[in-house]
Amino acid sequence: MSKTRQDPHRGVRQDPPLPVRHTPRAPTDARSLAAGEIIDAHRHDEHQIVYAGSGVLAVTTDAGTWFAPGTRALWVPAGTVHAHRAHGHLDLHLVGLPADDNPLGLDAPTVLAVNPLLRELILAYTGDPDADTPERRRLLAVLRDQLRASPQQPMRLPTPSDPRLAVVCEIVHANPADPRTLAALGAATGAGERTLSRLFRREFGMTFPQWRTQSRLYHALRMLADDTPVTTVAHRCGWSSTSAFIDVFHRSFGYTPGTHNRRS
Repeated sequence: MSKTRQDPHRGVRQDPPLPVRHTPRAPTDARSLAAGEIIDAHRHDEHQIVYAGSGVLAVTTDAGTWFAPGTRALWVPAGTVHAHRAHGHLDLHLVGLPADDNPLGLDAPTVLAVNPLLRELILAYTGDPDADTPERRRLLAVLRDQLRASPQQPMRLPTPSDPRLAVVCEIVHANPADPRTLAALGAATGAGERTLSRLFRREFGMTFPQWRTQSRLYHALRMLADDTPVTTVAHRCGWSSTSAFIDVFHRSFGYTPGTHNRRS
């Protein structure tokens, strides 16, 4: 896995992209990342489970960004070029699996629900990554069983390929509280509402309101990881009221935003 570095500030000229680092084995270990710290684009010849015991984890590929708080983990298939970013202080736990060991049968990055048992299995398995004992092999077997039983969660912000769609997505990402309808956004960008609606369904497999909720939840998780008050997060992310935000957040993650950091 690549070395970590601090993410450059927006508006500052950036150096050319670093070459993608190739690490044949996907490591199994635990490490800490400071808020805003990133792990540059890299790939493994093995699968990897990525879990944040605290903070919020974002994993980015050419296809989009997957995000996960402490009740979610990310499955990263072998060969996938990906980068990590920490929102808030991140306790990162990594589990590598051989390329021929795919208990989920998945060939694309996927967010998985993490119940209390799976969480403890991941923490225990990554706590002593160099051990090779019968007990640890049995621990991995149970971990794999729990992975197979974990529901998949649609926590993803796809990367748009159509330039008209990209403009609309950038406007919403820049200001999650922007209340404009898709028709109004289309008028501002020179694209029709029907065209944009069709593009959202074709490229993202979701409607504009569904995608905007995903975007707002991502921004909300980032703000909560920085200890922003819940009321402020609700306002800045465009919810009509704090109670409406709490309801959507709870239905998406299974707990309230006020308990987010305490759970981590």
